[in-house]
Amino acid sequence: MAGGLLGLIVAELAFGVSHVVLSSTRWRGALRDQLGERGFLVLYSVTALATFAWFILAYRRAPTILLWPTQHWMVLVPVLVMPWASILLISGYTTRNPTAVGMERSAAASDPAPGILRITRHPIMWAIGLWALAHMVPNGDVASLMLFGGIALLALGGTLLIDRKKRLALGSNWPVLAALTSNLPFLALLSGRARLRWRDIGLLRIVAGLLLYAVLYLGHPLLSGVKIPSL
Repeated sequence: MAGGLLGLIVAELAFGVSHVVLSSTRWRGALRDQLGERGFLVLYSVTALATFAWFILAYRRAPTILLWPTQHWMVLVPVLVMPWASILLISGYTTRNPTAVGMERSAAASDPAPGILRITRHPIMWAIGLWALAHMVPNGDVASLMLFGGIALLALGGTLLIDRKKRLALGSNWPVLAALTSNLPFLALLSGRARLRWRDIGLLRIVAGLLLYAVLYLGHPLLSGVKIPSL
């Protein structure tokens, strides 16, 4: 049992530390200088996929140590949260974002924060974070908490690291972007710093997000081996 948990801990550390080292330390600049932008992205992608696969394999081999039993209401949490996470994910991938790799120039546009960025300037990271946090509730065993908790910490903590990097990279364009957006979803809107224009998000993105949710819901047994109980 201890060996299985130790393997999971090592895999989780490899997954998390490699992400931070390659994205938010001086090694990023050094490697990018040596490999070029494309070569660095290939290295980053391969490392991320390899360590994530290791993490998942270690999770599947870890013992089940239950901390709390799954209650029927707990199943509702990911069911209700995932539609929003899916919309954030689709909208994030289809909206130009100055905080994304290679899109820094869009910070100088007349509207540097279109659509979904008025809700959060990190829609993809929040989609991943919400997915992980929602799945922690019905999965009350140690290994699941390490898996989903680690991913949530990496995703949501990553938003802070991205902001720190972009504050330096975007220079005078950063204050404008920061004034129109917020890291925490809806904070800029609730504070009155920004106004949401639904037409910029677009009905197509919302529909595509809901379709993604339907695919994930119906395909959950095939993707994870776990059938979602009937509500």
